[in-house]
Amino acid sequence: MEPLAPTALTYGWASGVNAYLTVALYGILGRAGVADAPEFVQRTEVIAVVLAMFAIEFVIDKLPIFDSLWDLPHWAIRPAIGSALGVAVAGDASTLDQALAGGGSGATAIVSHGVKVAVRLGVNSSPEPFTNAIVSLAEDAAVGLVTYLVIDHPWLAFGLAVVLLTLGIVVAILLAKLVRAGYRRLRARLGRAGPAPPDVG
Repeated sequence: MEPLAPTALTYGWASGVNAYLTVALYGILGRAGVADAPEFVQRTEVIAVVLAMFAIEFVIDKLPIFDSLWDLPHWAIRPAIGSALGVAVAGDASTLDQALAGGGSGATAIVSHGVKVAVRLGVNSSPEPFTNAIVSLAEDAAVGLVTYLVIDHPWLAFGLAVVLLTLGIVVAILLAKLVRAGYRRLRARLGRAGPAPPDVG
């Protein structure tokens, strides 16, 4: 069995970024005999539903503004899925271990989701839509890689998740500074271009 802590936290990070893709890959790899996934994740209807939701998110997540609107209800959905995966990974472990795995995975999902939201808000301030699509594709690729790696290399996957989370925090901070600087420049320009004072002479 995979080490519980790194596996649960890795699934938590992945769920916070793209929960539907994480569950879909977990279930598909389980059915292929590659991952030791619980039966409910491998059920055909579960895989079909999460793949359908992933297809919807795949499109929406690449559209500026719409991606941020999509993220709003997922403040609850992604951590809930992350917690469920944490409990699933714990399997037949003690109740305490299941609670810790579920809580840790859910908390990690909240943090990674928050970072995703912050980065997207910064990217959405750009007037062109291509950066948004590139960031979304990079997120999907990272989730796919980490979800696959965690099966046989949980500590490596966990380390990569930590690096990606840290990088996301740094990018979010830099984007926030750029947006604030751009806003200040815009206000300064608007101030200089304001109406001329009335002639009282």
